[in-house]
Amino acid sequence: MMIRQSQQFLSFAYANGALQFGKFVLNSGRTSPYFLNTGGFASGDILTALSEFYASTIAMHFTTDFMLYGPAYKGIPLVAATAMSLHRNHNRSVSFAFNRKEAKDHGELGSVVGGPLIGDVVIVEDVITSGLSIDKAVEIIRAQGANPTAVVICLDRMEKASDVDVSAVELVQQKHAVKVLSIATFHDLVVFVDNVTELREFALQIQEYGTDYVVIA
Repeated sequence: MMIRQSQQFLSFAYANGALQFGKFVLNSGRTSPYFLNTGGFASGDILTALSEFYASTIAMHFTTDFMLYGPAYKGIPLVAATAMSLHRNHNRSVSFAFNRKEAKDHGELGSVVGGPLIGDVVIVEDVITSGLSIDKAVEIIRAQGANPTAVVICLDRMEKASDVDVSAVELVQQKHAVKVLSIATFHDLVVFVDNVTELREFALQIQEYGTDYVVIA
């Protein structure tokens, strides 16, 4: 039986030390039994493999013309590698752009580097926590007259945003009228942990964390 891409991704992330289990204090102040550190995807072969998960997810959902955009900073290597994987493995040649944190006042000027922002734009990001980086990306894209149509992320933690009963991903979708696609979700993570013998000690902690914080969908 073919293993779902979400499980392949989680296995890949765990094998390469990016998906970790233990006790991690998040920006939200919550203590999580797991953490996805995308900074751990830090070599050419690993980044190439990661970009194919993004590329296959994008190719599966988009058949019309689009371009890619990567928010600084983690989105920059992700967007470039994903564009290369789309060309290499899916015969899709798409332009891409990314932003600087600070606008440049010489040379090419401005805060956006790469292809001009035109048409439909797919934002490539690692995760969505507060959604602030997506807010900024949408603002930049629309200011250039382009249309932010979707966001693609590694893992949807499906957690309630602060003081509301919807997830950070759902808030982004509602606020900006964009689709958010993920390679894997919290539900996929639960299945993954149940199927890896050495991780089963974390299964109950993850289920309890989900009861407290995850939006059931």
